[in-house]
Amino acid sequence: MIPTEDASARKRHIEEKLQQEQETLSFIRESLEKSDQLTKNMVSILSSFESRLMQLENSIIPVHKQTENLQRLQDNVEKTLSCLDHVISYYHVAKDTEKIIKEGPAGRLEEYLNCMAKIQKAVEYFQDNNPDSPELNRVKFLFEKGKESLESEFRNLLTRHCKAVPPVIILDLIAGDDEIETSEDPSLNLLPENILQDLTCISMWLVEYGRNLDFMNVYYQIRSNQLDRTIKGLKEHFRKNSSSSGVLYSPAIQNKRKDTPSKKAIKRPGTIRKAQNLLKQYSQHGLDGKKGVSNLAPTEGKEDILDSEIDSYIHCVSAFVKLAQIEYQLLTGIIPEHHQKKTFDSLIQEALDGLMVEGESIVSTARRAIMRHDYSAVLTIFPILKHLKQMKQEFDQVLQGTAASTKNKLPVLITSMETTGAKALEEFADSIKSDPDKEYNMPKDGTVHELTSNAILFLQQLLDFQETASAMLASQETGSSTSTYNFEFSRRLLSNYICKILGNLQLNLHSKAKVYEDTALGAVFLLNNFNYILKSLEKSELIQLVAVTQKNADKTYKAHIDEQLHIYQRSWVKVTSPINENNMPAIQPGTKLKDKERQAIKDRFKAFNDGLEELCKIQKSWAIPDKEQRDKIRRAQKENVTGVYSNFWQKYANVPFTKNTEKYIKYRVEQVEDMIEKLFDTSA
Repeated sequence: MIPTEDASARKRHIEEKLQQEQETLSFIRESLEKSDQLTKNMVSILSSFESRLMQLENSIIPVHKQTENLQRLQDNVEKTLSCLDHVISYYHVAKDTEKIIKEGPAGRLEEYLNCMAKIQKAVEYFQDNNPDSPELNRVKFLFEKGKESLESEFRNLLTRHCKAVPPVIILDLIAGDDEIETSEDPSLNLLPENILQDLTCISMWLVEYGRNLDFMNVYYQIRSNQLDRTIKGLKEHFRKNSSSSGVLYSPAIQNKRKDTPSKKAIKRPGTIRKAQNLLKQYSQHGLDGKKGVSNLAPTEGKEDILDSEIDSYIHCVSAFVKLAQIEYQLLTGIIPEHHQKKTFDSLIQEALDGLMVEGESIVSTARRAIMRHDYSAVLTIFPILKHLKQMKQEFDQVLQGTAASTKNKLPVLITSMETTGAKALEEFADSIKSDPDKEYNMPKDGTVHELTSNAILFLQQLLDFQETASAMLASQETGSSTSTYNFEFSRRLLSNYICKILGNLQLNLHSKAKVYEDTALGAVFLLNNFNYILKSLEKSELIQLVAVTQKNADKTYKAHIDEQLHIYQRSWVKVTSPINENNMPAIQPGTKLKDKERQAIKDRFKAFNDGLEELCKIQKSWAIPDKEQRDKIRRAQKENVTGVYSNFWQKYANVPFTKNTEKYIKYRVEQVEDMIEKLFDTSA
């Protein structure tokens, strides 16, 4: 049982706690009521605000839409005004540009092209929007007039600034001096830079807007004429300076050369002049004692003309290649890429055709000369053909992209020259073999025949043109020029040809020697000719070429010379035979001579004297130009004749076989030697 005090205390405690909870509950109710009231007030405010917003929106949206429409209208008006101004500007184009178009583009190309752009736009507008407008005809007229003015300006600029390049500058250009900078070379600046820019601008406009390609014809015609005049000017330079030993150069290049080493100007190996000089050289050295001028070497006036023509043509070929390269570089900056090759092809035709025609003329002249058996003409073909072959690769590079007919012009000319050269080589070999044995044409003194000097001189020329001559010989055998150069094959071909010439010459010389009634003179003739051939071969590379197919050619000719020397020495038998010991009467010392013995001695002395005088008189006019051979023959004759005579003289000079000693003993041994020493000396 719980005590009463504890229960009361607990009850009070519960009542106090209950009282606190009731107070808390009352506070919560009051708070909820206030919250509800506040919520109702907020809802009322929000509802009022929403209502006001809806009213505001209903008022603003129409205003906004109206403002937007007004803005759109304003933009449309502005655009319309702008378009109207733009359209109206087309109606003023003709008026604004007419004066400039009439005055032309000279001196103000950029401004002129801007005007043409305005006119073109006006034409396009009226064509699209108002094709029946009179303004269209007016701007069309201005556009066409402006285009014509641009074409005319293009022509005028080219004509005014296209001048033939001076020959001295061309010669410097093809000389190819490494020390001369390209930028300093005036020949490379065919057009001033500002003019080139104007031409390029006009060209681009005419292609893009003018729809007219006629200016390309104008370009190639004017530049073609300039190129042709430059080549002809170079020819004229050579014609006027044909007697000069050198060529002039431009002052700028001359000054450059003073302090810097440079390459020599283009040089042509082997000329008519060289042939003439060779002939003179052999005369001076005593290898050729004949008078007159060889068929192979023309007279000096003709020689100078031929030299000038060859030099001129070779330099013109080189100049054409160099100028064509420069022309193509110039053309690429002016002519559209698609039309460059065709325009270039047309541009070079006149100058190229001129070179080809001149080349064919040289070939035709050579053919006519060969028909007349004047084989000196082939000497003009050799240097030219060699140069053309050397230049062919550059020719092909320059002519890339041109028509096949253009590319084939040089090969056709080369083939023509090779054919003509081959014919000349063949006929020359035949002429050596069949040259007639005419008595009046034989050298009276037995010296070198003109045929021999001609043949050797001709062969000497082949040394400078071994590859060229070999190609000719190959075309003669195979019917076409060798496409590749084989050194050994070519050398053997040339060696065979040279040996053929020498073989034909040897046979002909033996035949000609028979024309002489005096066998000894015939021997001297052959000796001189064989010696001339041998010395000529040894003085040049001919001996090496001959050795390719004939190993011991020099020994063969020396044997021929010795053989003729022995034949010649037989002519002195009639001098030495009478005083030979085998033909002398036996005389006993101290005995008196019989009349028969005295007469025999007299006859021997007389026969020796008459024979010696006769031979010395005859052979004194004979010629052995080569000092070495002349001394050799004199020495041999001295040993032969004076040896026999000395014995005879010692044996019978003091024998009393006659009272008139001076009549029979006319010459002492020393005098005989002096007489022999004067053989082959017309001045003695």
